[in-house]
Amino acid sequence: MQRAIITGASSGIGAAMARELSRRGYALALLARRVDLLEQLARELPNATAIPCDVTDSAAVRNAVERAGQIDMAIANAGVGTTGWAAKSVQDAERMMRVNYFGMLYLFDAVIPQMMERRAGRFAGIASLAGLRGFPTSSGYSASKAAMQAFLESARVELAKFNVRVTTVNPGFIATAMTDQNSFKMPFLMTAERAARIIVDGVERGSRVVEFPWQMSALTRFSRALPAWIADRLMGGYVR
Repeated sequence: MQRAIITGASSGIGAAMARELSRRGYALALLARRVDLLEQLARELPNATAIPCDVTDSAAVRNAVERAGQIDMAIANAGVGTTGWAAKSVQDAERMMRVNYFGMLYLFDAVIPQMMERRAGRFAGIASLAGLRGFPTSSGYSASKAAMQAFLESARVELAKFNVRVTTVNPGFIATAMTDQNSFKMPFLMTAERAARIIVDGVERGSRVVEFPWQMSALTRFSRALPAWIADRLMGGYVR
């Protein structure tokens, strides 16, 4: 039986991926800070172990991986996001970088050596389409996701010779507790369950990049191709 480890597994996309992987026959190590929700989820699923863990604590992540044992698939999903002006959100930006980027890095550091030794394994980081373009009022969040994307892109090439597949996952808007805080209309909003199926399909295939919904992916990548002055005008209209 293959074993997967998921951070941020207590709710949202993390919990949906846990259920999806369980349906596909995986044993699971579920990591999160919210113990009650985590243990409740683990009780629902066969062969699932709840391991309370703060992903910003590298020693705690390493201990969690040691408890989990051999890992065939690791998904760095833990993430936080807040909005705010770039000139006023340094504290929030630091927190997002610690959870989103360093949380992924600590999981990577803990699981990759065993995968390299076995010359087998899959690692995925749940980044965001927001990492492809710096959106106004989301500077810290976009920066943390862009850092994830750059790291995973480098790691993917480095680990290919060890037969370790690295997947960058860039979702758009997913209906979770985090996006429930948004006061604006979110285009192409998708359920966590559908997102989980797309992600797990892609990671199992060993896809380099998984992006969805395709409409949001196309719009975001088109915006990257625009001259800076045009993009700035369009974004300026959004800010106003």
